[in-house]
Amino acid sequence: MRRLTLGSLAIAAAALGACSSTSSAPEANPNIFPTQYREEIMTTLTKELDDPTAIRQASITEPTLRQAGQEQRYAVCMRFDSRDQLRHYLGLKERIAYFYAGHLNQLVTATSGQCTGAAYKPWPELEKLCLAKNCT
Repeated sequence: MRRLTLGSLAIAAAALGACSSTSSAPEANPNIFPTQYREEIMTTLTKELDDPTAIRQASITEPTLRQAGQEQRYAVCMRFDSRDQLRHYLGLKERIAYFYAGHLNQLVTATSGQCTGAAYKPWPELEKLCLAKNCT
């Protein structure tokens, strides 16, 4: 009786292993246009910046396909002047956000040339960002 149980378990384990190794989820389209890009970037910036309030000179680009390593991904360039922990302005900084399957994947400081020729537009929503419950 014991041999039958161990044999059954071995067969079941092999069958389950075969099922899991042959099935794969369909791969997501990496270049879906990011429709909520401003909101996703602002949410990330509120977590990353020392002081995400009172930002000055904020501007942003529309998502465009840009080279990212060996592939192209939707990317958004932005620049703004934010404050440090002592509430001193740091000067205008340029950042770039990369998107995968329509969602923010990476937000980093732009290197020289990454956003060259970018068509910036004013970004008043970032300048008006308020984290308090009673902002006006």
